[in-house]
Amino acid sequence: MKFKIALLSVLACCMANAQKQPVDFIINNATVYTVNKNFDKAEAIAVSGGKIVGIGKTAEINEMFTSNDVYDAKNKFIYPGFYDAHAHFYNYGMSLQTVDLRGTKSFEEVIERVNQFKGKKKIAYIQGRGWDQNDWPDREFPNNKVLDIIFPDIPVVLTRIDGHALIANSVALKMAGITTKTKAEGGQIEVKNGALTGILIDNPMELVYNSMPKPSRSEQINALMSAQKTMFEYGLTTINEAGLERDVINLIDSLQRENRLDINIYAMVKASKENLDYYINKGIYKTDKLNVRSFKFMADGALGSRGACLHKPYFDRPKQFGALLSPIEEMRKTAKRIAASDFQMNTHAIGDSTNTVILKIYKEVLTGKKDRRWKIEHAQVLREKDFDYFKSGIIPSVQPTHATSDVYWSTERLGLQRIKNAYAYKKLLDKAGVIALGTDFPVEEVNPMYTFYAAVARKDLKGFPSGGFLPENALTREETLKGMTIWAAYSDFEENEKGSLEVGKWADFTIFDADFMTMPIEQVLLIKPKNTFIKGKQVK
Repeated sequence: MKFKIALLSVLACCMANAQKQPVDFIINNATVYTVNKNFDKAEAIAVSGGKIVGIGKTAEINEMFTSNDVYDAKNKFIYPGFYDAHAHFYNYGMSLQTVDLRGTKSFEEVIERVNQFKGKKKIAYIQGRGWDQNDWPDREFPNNKVLDIIFPDIPVVLTRIDGHALIANSVALKMAGITTKTKAEGGQIEVKNGALTGILIDNPMELVYNSMPKPSRSEQINALMSAQKTMFEYGLTTINEAGLERDVINLIDSLQRENRLDINIYAMVKASKENLDYYINKGIYKTDKLNVRSFKFMADGALGSRGACLHKPYFDRPKQFGALLSPIEEMRKTAKRIAASDFQMNTHAIGDSTNTVILKIYKEVLTGKKDRRWKIEHAQVLREKDFDYFKSGIIPSVQPTHATSDVYWSTERLGLQRIKNAYAYKKLLDKAGVIALGTDFPVEEVNPMYTFYAAVARKDLKGFPSGGFLPENALTREETLKGMTIWAAYSDFEENEKGSLEVGKWADFTIFDADFMTMPIEQVLLIKPKNTFIKGKQVK
């Protein structure tokens, strides 16, 4: 075993050992945050067959169990393996093979990074992701004139950080069949002075994506394996994959069965008609590593690209409301179909108008149905009266670093009144009783300690704003840890097998040198786990 803490000599006599239950390994002398019902702490864990068979005080565990592998944790801190309750694991892996545009401070810097990337190897189709015009001096969408000059023959597609807008050069637009006359339902194809600017928002983006060359199987496998490595570095053991196609789900399943992929995946299936037809007929599919029991439905766009659908116009664009991505009747029809199955519906809803529509539909189709645990993904902006919908078992699935990334411009989008009910995590928790926490990576950074810090401090990595952004909606440390573990597990119907460290559950846990539950909150940003275990297997 690679566990890098001292091995204890096992000196108990044979007769005593014969009376003890043999296990795979024991960890002693730790501070274990069990995150059980009482939020108890323990000192030792016994693991056998990938599951926890004993947890309690060191003396008690050593009295009950015996193993050839007994380790002294030397007062390190053990937490349940972290969930990311909303992420894009596959897309993150694929993005590692494209141009990283995060943190760019101008469109000129975007162009520079694309040029550097192209110079490394011969590329037939350039893709990138991560730009955010809100970080640029003029905060306006760019146009593709410079891209056309520098890349007249190679298609270039650069996706905004939130995945809800992109800029494409003319070669890529032509490949996608997009002209100034192309219809743009559920989104926007930007035209200025009678010409395409290259900016596409929400649904029309699919025209470009569908025209791209498909990745090879080896490229997909490399993406998944690279993403997994990063997850383990940060102590993540379960990822809620927010929107997958059938072929990727099947690939993940095959790699997990071959024991090449150890990460646990809660797969939300993209709610296309084809996927609904297939999976509702097939039924819930679950293994020890993969759980396919939900559909991801996209209801609107993002606040940063002004695609989120609002009741009243954007404060900084008085004629713009955003848009729903599907007609309301189509949303209702999809929800009714999922409600008639055993599947969960998880809906991307950012704007207050979108949240109103979806929450009303949820209430309508779930009447008389118990314990469905349908989720609102993001639940970013709500009207005051709509918070009460969460009392009926609807679960908010939110991303604390969205609040702290958006702090620089979100009030400009919403105005001083609406912003009070935006990123309202404490208010959502008070209504729902649980809250699931994630990152939406690669939109945000993978690091779950950033999630913890943002939820508690309501500040970004620079410590801004000094008093916290809407600090009345900060979560406590205990609430935040639960949102990253047991409440996230509950939102996936997995609370009886994961999410806390208790007898009978999988031995998914992380080991830290320091205690992020008590250290000064700013120091949380600096720590990473020393070790990560999944089902009793050390993966970091």
